[in-house]
Amino acid sequence: MASVSTVDGTSTMSAWHVYWRWLGQPLLRVVEPLAGLMLAVDLVIVFSSVLGRHLQFESFDWSDDVARALLVAVTFFGAAASVGRGETLGIDFFMQHLPRSWRPTLTAFAALVTTIVSAAMCWYALTLSISSMTQTTATGLPQNLFYYPMVVAGLVMTIFAAGILTRHRPVDLAKAALVLILLAVSTALADRLADINPLTIMAAAFVLCLVSGVSIAYVLAFSTLVFLQVEGNMPGEIFAQQTASGIDNFVLLAVPFFILTGYAMEANGMSARLIELLQRLLGRVRGGFDVVMIIGMVIFSGISGSKMADVAAVGSIMIPAVRRVGRNPGEAVAVLAASAIMAEAIPPCVNLIILGFVANLSIGGLFVAGLVPAGMMALALIAICVIFPAKQTKEDRPAGSLAKLWGGAALAIGMVVIIFGGYRSGFATATEISAFAVVYALLVGGIAFRELTPRKMLGVCITGAARSGMMLFIVAAAQSVAFVLTIEQIPHELASLMVEISGPYGNWMFLVITIVLLVIMGSMLEGAPALIIFGPLLVPVAEKLGIDPLHYGIVMILSMGIGLFAPPLGVGLYGSCAIGNVKIEDTVRPLLRLLGILFLCLLVIAFVPSITLALPRALGL
Repeated sequence: MASVSTVDGTSTMSAWHVYWRWLGQPLLRVVEPLAGLMLAVDLVIVFSSVLGRHLQFESFDWSDDVARALLVAVTFFGAAASVGRGETLGIDFFMQHLPRSWRPTLTAFAALVTTIVSAAMCWYALTLSISSMTQTTATGLPQNLFYYPMVVAGLVMTIFAAGILTRHRPVDLAKAALVLILLAVSTALADRLADINPLTIMAAAFVLCLVSGVSIAYVLAFSTLVFLQVEGNMPGEIFAQQTASGIDNFVLLAVPFFILTGYAMEANGMSARLIELLQRLLGRVRGGFDVVMIIGMVIFSGISGSKMADVAAVGSIMIPAVRRVGRNPGEAVAVLAASAIMAEAIPPCVNLIILGFVANLSIGGLFVAGLVPAGMMALALIAICVIFPAKQTKEDRPAGSLAKLWGGAALAIGMVVIIFGGYRSGFATATEISAFAVVYALLVGGIAFRELTPRKMLGVCITGAARSGMMLFIVAAAQSVAFVLTIEQIPHELASLMVEISGPYGNWMFLVITIVLLVIMGSMLEGAPALIIFGPLLVPVAEKLGIDPLHYGIVMILSMGIGLFAPPLGVGLYGSCAIGNVKIEDTVRPLLRLLGILFLCLLVIAFVPSITLALPRALGL
């Protein structure tokens, strides 16, 4: 957001400069450290409560409630920081294919929608907190602790979003406002005269926002607000209540903690040491660079939990090395994106945690169930890269002591031992283990590598809070949409339709429909929203049809992953191209070949359940 270039190249710098210098920048300097501090405090509470439980200290009865309240605060303040940074997650594909003359109006429309949603969240959270003043949690803490952060963060988001409006010409803002007015008028007329289902109007608002490049969290939230206004029988406080309840769960603390682990590993040099070691060992092997990339994604997905953190850790090291050997970087980014798809099923991937939460599945069971399918896909990718190696014109061998690289790698492997050993031994839950992973990464960076200074630690917490805040804000907004779909009985109707279509053919057709649906929705909605919306809808149906829920969950995860990185809409593909600094057009052809291999693997996994279930059953999960 620090950039001051306007959307259409014209000069509106005066208003933007004044806003950013005197209000936006000072406010961001307060919000970012505050979000990072709350995440750090939450980490200390969870870590201390586990130690206290095992060392038989006094019970931390209040720790879960406080940790959940801080999670809500981190979510909304982190999301506010992302708005201030200009790092919200939206889809630019449609915008890029619309007439250039439309773009200033649509981007102004996106800014208006963001401002409206932020202001509505602030207002409804305020009225909700007032009406629930006498309510308390099970441990006696005020229930308002879960709503006050929404009020303050909503106000901050509104200020940041309103500042974005100053970057647009008045004429474009007027056109965008006219679009909103026409939408409101046509909605009112349609509701009164034609008695159109509110869901239809909600869907129209969703599509309009998506095409305009509105951040996906605000697309979901705005769609819910439109439904509530059209439906007319439910108070707006329902929006704030459902948004808060969407993330008010201790399990979801694993999301910011594993994201924080990924950023800490990148800052402490652990990521670089592992990749350099792999490059030294495999760089001269046929297709060695691609093999290193795939194995690197396998390792980091089993440590950091955050897909984009994995892509950044591996891609930021490997793509420059690919350029040094004279190879086409577009092909390398294609391998990077394809390996990220496979890594969706490798624990502790955040989407495994989210699916387990929303679909009421065992997170530990999903962790184990994803290992063999992911390994199968990884081997298929490695085989293709070895059989059909990319051309390079030079050689590149990293310098440095091999012994030091082995030492750094051993410490990195220690992270894997902590995550899987701690969970499997029963020492702590998957969420609690994520806190130990963060502490381990910080200690390794500060003591063993001496690269993670207090200043870097603060930066890691700030970046982790902003990233996880925006991701969890998507989860929160998606919960409000899921609530609307539930009260409108969409889950029942969708399930009935899928059963009716697949009925004459059996479960295999239900699985095929699921794969196609999740690939499409995964490309449009980003990973988490697609799982949050469709997980609770489809998993119970699959279970009634006799499909094991763990097996079905992994099929959903991998289908969504293919959509997330598939051209032309996949948000993950755009992120991979940004990290590799290549055009998406340069990656499409090599990526399609790899996607074909992964899709075939997915079909085999879907139709042979034992690939997914053998290991969980052997471990009694």
